[in-house]
Amino acid sequence: MAVHFKKTPGQLTVVIKLGTSSIVDEKTHQPLLSILSVIVETCVKLHQDGHRVVLVSSGAIGVGLRRMDLDKRPKHLPQIQALAAIGQCRLMSLWDQLFGHVGQPIAQILLTRNDIADRTQYQNAQNTFFELLDMHVIPIVNENDTLAVTEIKFGDNDTLSAITAGMVQADYLFLMTDVDCLYDMNPRTNPEAKAIEVVEDIAELQADVSSAGSALGTGGMSTKIIAARLATSAGVTTVITRSSKPGNIAAIIRYAESQKAARTSSRNSIANFQDDSAALSSQTAALNLHAANHALATPSTSTPQDTPARIPSPQVVERVPLHTRFLPIAHPIRDRWFWILHGLAPHGTIFIDHGAWHALSDKAGLLPVGIVDVDGSFAQQEAVRLVVVKRLPTTSSRHQLTSSVTTIPITSPTPLRNPQHHPTHSPHPGLVHTHSSQTIPPVAYELHNPAPFEIGRAVVNYSAGEIRRIKGLHSTQIHEALGYADSEYVALRENVAFFGVEKSRPSTPNFGKSTSEYGETH
Repeated sequence: MAVHFKKTPGQLTVVIKLGTSSIVDEKTHQPLLSILSVIVETCVKLHQDGHRVVLVSSGAIGVGLRRMDLDKRPKHLPQIQALAAIGQCRLMSLWDQLFGHVGQPIAQILLTRNDIADRTQYQNAQNTFFELLDMHVIPIVNENDTLAVTEIKFGDNDTLSAITAGMVQADYLFLMTDVDCLYDMNPRTNPEAKAIEVVEDIAELQADVSSAGSALGTGGMSTKIIAARLATSAGVTTVITRSSKPGNIAAIIRYAESQKAARTSSRNSIANFQDDSAALSSQTAALNLHAANHALATPSTSTPQDTPARIPSPQVVERVPLHTRFLPIAHPIRDRWFWILHGLAPHGTIFIDHGAWHALSDKAGLLPVGIVDVDGSFAQQEAVRLVVVKRLPTTSSRHQLTSSVTTIPITSPTPLRNPQHHPTHSPHPGLVHTHSSQTIPPVAYELHNPAPFEIGRAVVNYSAGEIRRIKGLHSTQIHEALGYADSEYVALRENVAFFGVEKSRPSTPNFGKSTSEYGETH
């Protein structure tokens, strides 16, 4: 069972992600000691202030290139993995030396997606983080590039840092990069570009993301926005700021905390005003009556004068460094649901009708009667995508598709709002590919009006082949179709997690209590 560490009042958990270009020079591959030293000072200062710090550090391959005196990153995977093995030990040695000068103990944690695909292993990793933080140790996290291949990679350390932030229930995630913040246009080519300080809804974000990753790294600005979407869904305030000025981290945290306190105070004031409005109205009426009676009894001898307005004295406000801050959701996804959504890679897709969606929203499990179609090959207890479709009532109205490869687009109620769109999934996120050398059978659902849209993930009780045989059937018919019935549910409700339906906020949607469509047969 996962351990949830106790925070003291005012204590924050901060995750700082450094890319390869922030650790080694892109051309010479020499360690950037000036930046690394300030990072160490910043982490130690936060630690001394009572906060918890986790560092996500890229750079193993870059350091390996320097050690082997190579000019550029090789293309073949075994060579890249060998360089990662060479560079990782030297990178950790460098961090240990720098932190050792100030007496700060550190720990190394290397992860791949396989390490957290199992629920027990995920909890073990989570518990290790919590114990290290309780011991006042700074964990330094990196992807295990020596073992990772495409199927089990996080894709980039931006995604890894967001998952780490969710695992440790962080308050802040800092994505350090080569620009100060996000801009609405490319500031390198457009002098009128405006900085974007706060993003409340990533779905409505209009920013320039043309900045690509460095020659040594794998990320870019678009991967940072994807990581921000994932982290904010876990309740983590995510900040993009310049890596060459790591000393700004503390100032940004102070500013963000003051803004948070101001918002809380404002909400409390509004609530108090509403609670006291009736009492204030009665008191005001009594005072007005008293003043009127006093004015009638006492003649006025003074000359009316204008009362000067009070001008508040100016307050000295700390100048906040340039940054972009993504605000977290009010009701974050954590624990098991966060693991289902972001710890597991989906192996296929289950298409469900609106009745099944309504039932899942009312906390019911996924029954076979609500399943319209299945795509992909997956086994029991593997994760799949859940896609809502409009079931076609008759075979004659179904779409007839005859191409050898059919691509069916899957959209969402608000485009690009879900954390599932990142490189660790299929090479073409949002698309389902069906391969056949002959005419494809009729599609059982509407493709365009409305288009299919993904709502979340599920860990299933049956394999893809089994679900194809029982889709559309009642639970009592499972045994007849398969010869056995392991469960009446294709997926238990505890194994289903939703993305958001309002803006970009991944939270369990509420669609009322109607489940009349669930159980309909066609």
